[in-house]
Amino acid sequence: MVDDSASALASASPASGSGKRSRRMLAILELLTDQGAVTLQDLVTTLGVSPATARRDLADLEQQGLLARTHGGARIAVPTSEIPVRLREGQSRGVKQRIGRAAAALLPDGPFAVAIGGGTTAASVARSLVFRNGLTIVTNSLTTASEIGARPNLRVVMTGGTIRPHSFELVGVLAENAFAAMNVGAAIVGMDGVSAVGGATTHDETEARTNAAMIGNAQRTIVVADSSKIGRTTLAPVVGMRGVHDLVTDDGADPEELERIADVGVRVHVVERRSRATD
Repeated sequence: MVDDSASALASASPASGSGKRSRRMLAILELLTDQGAVTLQDLVTTLGVSPATARRDLADLEQQGLLARTHGGARIAVPTSEIPVRLREGQSRGVKQRIGRAAAALLPDGPFAVAIGGGTTAASVARSLVFRNGLTIVTNSLTTASEIGARPNLRVVMTGGTIRPHSFELVGVLAENAFAAMNVGAAIVGMDGVSAVGGATTHDETEARTNAAMIGNAQRTIVVADSSKIGRTTLAPVVGMRGVHDLVTDDGADPEELERIADVGVRVHVVERRSRATD
């Protein structure tokens, strides 16, 4: 049964700049992902910017290792469908905030231990918990830790591990061992793909193993994912949907896919994609 109830590390992203510029850079990366290469004139026409602005954006993205400049344009540096978290931060911010608040509301009052993974949607959950008392938050996300670590009302535990540049998550054996050594009441994880058949999946197999370790000792697994992730299956499986207790998403998701997910026993919570006020 579907239930209709209801900043990134600044020093790590000097080139992304304003929200408008971040959106422009996202558009460039999406064009490269689709086409493999673009010309400077393509960018000027598609984005409605001057050649000088397009060149600056390409130079910054090349410096970050996200593309390779060519004579008169650019090509993708390393084929990937995963957009870096520092640029994803501005995508669908309003709906991710509502997903975060809805997921936070699923946690009980009083002392409680929760593990929170990486990604912008999971970070929105953490922001919704900053005024809670008695919470212990275990995380492998540098982004989340930087935002909530100074809160005196929260106990924040950081795992070790190797940093994934795309997501600012700590992954690998050290992170897996840290999660395996702790029992938590709930694990809240963002995913790149969520489907009834494919389960909860990510783009990266090392991240997937770390996420699996995170939920391994959790009494409850809560997946948070905006509607663009619903119905998708990406490279690395984390957990089948029968291992997920709750899914929090938005009403842009395919309702038939949500019904299929609910049919395997997942409690599906849907928030409105747009608030009654403008995002």
